Amino acid sequence: MKGRHTVHKSLTVIRNKFVRSSGLKVGVAFVLGATLAGGIATAVTSPVATVKACVDNKTQAMYLSTNGTCTKTRTLVDISGGAISVKSIAAAVTPSVVSINVVTPSGSGTGSGSIIRTSATSSYILTNNHVVESAASGGTITVEFNNGDMSPATIVGRDTTYDLAVIKILKGNLPVIQFGDSSTLSIGDPVVAIGSPLGLASTVTSGIVSALNRPVSTGSVGAEAYIDAIQTDAAINPGNSGGALLDAQGRIVGVNSAIATLTSGGQSGSIGLGFSIPINEAKRIANEIIDTGASTRPVLGVFFDTSYTGVGAKILKLSAGEGADKAGIPAGSIITSIDGVRIPDQISAIVRIRSYTPGDVVSIAVTLADATKKTYKVTLGSAPSN
Repeated sequence: MKGRHTVHKSLTVIRNKFVRSSGLKVGVAFVLGATLAGGIATAVTSPVATVKACVDNKTQAMYLSTNGTCTKTRTLVDISGGAISVKSIAAAVTPSVVSINVVTPSGSGTGSGSIIRTSATSSYILTNNHVVESAASGGTITVEFNNGDMSPATIVGRDTTYDLAVIKILKGNLPVIQFGDSSTLSIGDPVVAIGSPLGLASTVTSGIVSALNRPVSTGSVGAEAYIDAIQTDAAINPGNSGGALLDAQGRIVGVNSAIATLTSGGQSGSIGLGFSIPINEAKRIANEIIDTGASTRPVLGVFFDTSYTGVGAKILKLSAGEGADKAGIPAGSIITSIDGVRIPDQISAIVRIRSYTPGDVVSIAVTLADATKKTYKVTLGSAPSN
């Protein structure tokens, strides 16, 4: 997928999907907030059966407590019989989730971020690109911790394609959030969202995974971010951008990025339709940015026919020498599924491909021009991510 053949109707496609399913006018918006005073809001669920565990204050690793006590370097938490203990997760993880305040000549805003790597002298924080992009050409970024301490930050790198960014602070030995595995999530799994909606630091909400592999496109025309999103009903509001979506063990499984709104202009609050970037995607991008200063995206090597209105993603032409061309997929073919996941339109195809890693081998099922069906094995190429 190259060029600008795929961008012109992305946001409209997403909105239309919501319109068809709900009968309401719904848009997708970033969740960047305005600066307000800090505070804490914590949701608590009732435990069913309690197991004691200790969370390491630095690494956030969780260990079983056989006697109900922990050492001074670990925090005692309750794990509720396989269910979720929001109170315990909040106590363990909030030190690893920060507020991000951005001030530029054109205005100010707030977002959220998670500490993902630390050393003796510095730490790296994962957030959304749209949280910090206004400061890329001038302005200041300040990180606020849950105890009220503040530290100036600089941008390490940004990826507009995935709406991700990494910032750095010169403050070390900080508690690092524990990574989960977003590929193991199932619909109905309990999750917790932590961030700073409307500047209210360390706000905690809970809910479930409402859907997986939800194709979401956000941003302005020509600068869209495509997300193979985790959908959740955990309350996400402006300012939650870049914050953590956590599983029942308090591990980050998503980066909260966008919400569906009932308004076509401006921002509104949560209506129970929040979207997070799967952490498996975000982790790869973040590590590449930290290690090399730039990130990559997988390439199928096709240009889609934006005038096609049928079901599937129609290939207008191929990029010579790229994966689709090498696999023998002909122009004019209509992609109907990728690795068994149904593809109703080109946005779904873009989002699905970008959920992979360069070099992955994927199965592309297509309907050929003569109406016959065929499946191709394609090795995805690599390209610099914007």
